[in-house]
Amino acid sequence: MKLFAMMLSKYSFSLVICAICNTEQQVAQVCTNCGVKMGEYFCGICKFYDDDISKEQFHCNDCGICRVGGGTKFFHCQKCGSCYDVTLRDNHACVENSTKNHCPICYEFLFDSIKGATIMNCGHTMHMDCYKEMISQNQYRCPICSKSVCRMSRTWQRLEHEIEATAMPEEYRYEIPILCNDCNNTSKASFHIIGHKCNHCKSYNTRRIGTVTNSLERQI
Repeated sequence: MKLFAMMLSKYSFSLVICAICNTEQQVAQVCTNCGVKMGEYFCGICKFYDDDISKEQFHCNDCGICRVGGGTKFFHCQKCGSCYDVTLRDNHACVENSTKNHCPICYEFLFDSIKGATIMNCGHTMHMDCYKEMISQNQYRCPICSKSVCRMSRTWQRLEHEIEATAMPEEYRYEIPILCNDCNNTSKASFHIIGHKCNHCKSYNTRRIGTVTNSLERQI
C-alpha cells in the first residue's frame, strides 16, 4: 500500500502522505502530485485502502462499512441489519439486528467480522465455520433459543423406530409434561429414555417441564 495515514481512530483521519513523493494531501485513491494509485481498493466513505482486491471488497451503505466477498454476491437485509449471501434473499427467518451480537460459539462480534456467517432456521446467526463444527459434534440446537437449526425429520423417524424397538420396564411407563423447543407448545408424552415426542409438531427436540434436563437424553 503506497501511503502513510494520519489516523487516530476509525474514520478520524482526513490527510494522507504519499509514500512515493511524500506529498501531504486530502484522502483520495490517487496521489495529487505524482499520480500513483495509493490502493487498488479505495473507499472514500470508510477512508479505507487495500492492495489485495482478491477479497472483492465493497462498501455497503446500509451497514456503513466495507465488506469482503463481492457486492453482487450479497444483499442487505433491512430487518436483520446486515449483509447476507444472495441465496438467503427471501429465504430466511429474520431476527431484528441479529448480527449486532456475538457468535454464540466463538463469541466474536458478528456485524464487522470478516468470516462468513449463516442464518439458522430460527433466524439467529453464527459463523459458518462455527455452525459446521457444531453440526460435526452432533449438536443440532441453536445455542441461543434451542430450536432445531436444520431439517430433522429423518432423525425424528430414526428415533421413532428406536423407541418402538426399545420397550420401557413397567415401572417407567408413565406420562410426563414436556415443552417443545421447536413449536413452544406443551403436551404430555410417555416417558422414554431415548426421547419424548411433541404431540403438536412431532419434534423430539423437547424437554421436561420443571427441569433443566433436555428430554433428548443422548445426543442425536
